[in-house]
This record gives sequence, structure tokens and C-alpha cells, in this order.
Amino acid sequence: MRSLLPSLALLVLGTALAAPAAAQLRPEGTATLTIGVPQGDFADRLDALGYGANVTALVALGRSPVRLGVDGGVLVYGHERRREPLSPTIPDVRVDVTTSNTIGLAHLLFRLQPDLGALRPYADGLFGLKYLATNTSIPTGYGDGISHTNFDDVALSYGVGGGLTVPVYRPQGRSEVRGIEVQAGARYLFGTPAEYLREGDIVRDDGAVFFTPSRSRTDLLLTHLGVSLRF
Repeated sequence: MRSLLPSLALLVLGTALAAPAAAQLRPEGTATLTIGVPQGDFADRLDALGYGANVTALVALGRSPVRLGVDGGVLVYGHERRREPLSPTIPDVRVDVTTSNTIGLAHLLFRLQPDLGALRPYADGLFGLKYLATNTSIPTGYGDGISHTNFDDVALSYGVGGGLTVPVYRPQGRSEVRGIEVQAGARYLFGTPAEYLREGDIVRDDGAVFFTPSRSRTDLLLTHLGVSLRF
């Protein structure tokens, strides 16, 4: 699959250069709820689903089926909340402390999808990054709040996907919005190896903190459902 990367990059670049300069650009935006399912070695070590949201911004090249854009989102695959003393000198005041394990997703997106039709299937190619991080925070109710990144790493990410959009609203007459659609789809994102923390990988002992990170490839299967606006 690594050979997919240069081919995908050349395809995106070639399509952009071949587009007529006078072609009408039509923006589209999508917001979805997303479930991430670890695959392969990632599933063996993580054994947890990720839940989150995703946003996509695309530009359609005229009436052609070609769309180019960016895609970003975040998945939470672990969450822990505990009560701790505010400080060693103020043990009688306790606060909520939250630790979250997350995966940030950022990709360039190439999409093929017909411009017209009652049902509009699509196929995606993606290339970007996964950012795996564990953060501990105290809510903003305590002053300005406190947040600290305990551990993080970055992995290259690339993959393919597909899905379907179904129109639910077409405005009559002149309107900035051409239509509102429901979108459902899935993606398989390959990921290079990275280190990350799971629930239970942070050990606190007498004021000291110890990490036990895992390392593996970061392949993910994503499913999503959301709403699209076409302008």
C-alpha cells in the first residue's frame, strides 16, 4: 500500500493542473459523527473504540466529479476522571482531574463523486497525519483551568474510503445553499508506527508519575454519519 502514496499525490496534482482556469468552484462542507475501530496490531494493543466528530471542506471543480479539499477530526478512545487534592498544602480542597486519550486526524482529500443525482456515491483518497495524545486537565471552573500533555506522537496516515450522500432538501429559487444532504460512509486509514498511552498506562506513586507506552502501527477503520451543505 505504500506505493499508493506517490500515485495518489500525482493524481491529485495532475487533476488540479488539468482543471480549466475558468472552471466554477463549488464549495461543500460536511460535519459527521465518527466511530474509529483500531485494526491489526493497533487493535491488539488498544482494545478500545474511538468516538468523535469530523469536518470536511471540499471544492468541486465545476460540474466535474472531481473534488479537492481537507478533512479533520478527533477521536477519544480513553477517558478517566478522578478526585485529587488541589495541592499537598491544601489537602482538604479536592478537584476533578480528567485524563483523555485522543487521536487527531488531518488529511488532504481527493474525492470522485457525481454532481447530480438522487443518490450520489463517492470514492475518497486521503493522505495526512494522525496525532496521538494523552492530556490531563483540571476544568475551567478552577481559575483559568489547567491542561498538560502527558504524552504524544505523530504517525503518517493514508487510505481510501467511500460512501453515499442522499439529498433531503433542495431550496426553491435563488439561494446560497444548493442543497442539504445526509452522508454515510467508511474509510480505512493505514498508519505508520507510533507510541501512545492507553487507559491504565499512567502510574502515580508518591508524587511521581510513570508512563508505560505501547508502540504499533496505527491502522483505523472509520465509519461516519452526518450532514452536508452544498453551496
